[in-house]
Amino acid sequence: MYTKFVKRFLDILLSVTVLILLSPVLILLWTCLFVVNSGHPFFYQLRPGKDEKIFKLIKFKSMTDQRDKNGQLLPYENRVTKIGSFIRKYSLDEIPQLINVLRGDMSLIGPRPLLIKYLPLYNDFQKQRHRVKPGITGWAQIHGRNAISWDEKFSYDVWYVEHLSFKTDISILFKTVRKVLLKDGVNSGPNLNMVAFKGSES
Repeated sequence: MYTKFVKRFLDILLSVTVLILLSPVLILLWTCLFVVNSGHPFFYQLRPGKDEKIFKLIKFKSMTDQRDKNGQLLPYENRVTKIGSFIRKYSLDEIPQLINVLRGDMSLIGPRPLLIKYLPLYNDFQKQRHRVKPGITGWAQIHGRNAISWDEKFSYDVWYVEHLSFKTDISILFKTVRKVLLKDGVNSGPNLNMVAFKGSES
């Protein structure tokens, strides 16, 4: 009952509520990022969702697309903008994903959607993370985010899939809010992203 109906209802209700409450902040951020990023305030990237269905993830754009003479993206410190560093520090860049939630691509709570290129690298255990919709935050995020290993991350993701419930989601939601407010485990530096996943031996 919860996973089929209540969870979706709460996703829509909470997403709409947050978007309305934060609308002045979102308009301000959109305006600033529109100017800083030459008319492109959003970052889009294809990610796999439930049952590995591909969708377009939306985030606020925190870095420019500056490249070197060989066409390679410049290092993080050369591309991140001042406002980009700020929105990463407070996880504000994630807010547009509420649109993904309203579309049904994502849930508020679930395993974070990873890169498409990782799909062929998953073993049978790791593939279980795609049995549910990906989330803006999840069980792995409140247990270390990018500070944990890939094996730990996948273990947390699969644990969530197997223990998905209203009680679990509420616990994750409140712990996420606490971590964001305290900036606990929020990385706004060049190591924001984990080392690339290269597959498991088993």
